[in-house]
Amino acid sequence: MAIDINKLKTATSTPLQTSRQAKASQDAGSGAKTEQASSAVKGDSVSITSQAQGLQSAQSKMAALPDVDQAKIAEIKQAISEGRYKVDPEKLAANIASFEAQLDGLNLNEE
Repeated sequence: MAIDINKLKTATSTPLQTSRQAKASQDAGSGAKTEQASSAVKGDSVSITSQAQGLQSAQSKMAALPDVDQAKIAEIKQAISEGRYKVDPEKLAANIASFEAQLDGLNLNEE
């Protein structure tokens, strides 16, 4: 299940102030040294793992694939039921090997 963090809405629209930011504001307001007030306060940060980036890339590629061709599916079903559909075992084996190679390229088991 994917969560689109771009469309999340927060409960408050006012930014929250950390205790360091509040202390820096108090010190600046009370005439304390300007060095303390001008020191940069680090905010929260988010980092995306390479695995998450890979999943996002795979999701984008899947979204770009064409929709299922229902007419083609019906045609193949008809051919199977009539005994006209023949499987080429060499082509099937090559396609399975290609698919497995693509799965290995995703490195999904890497932690």
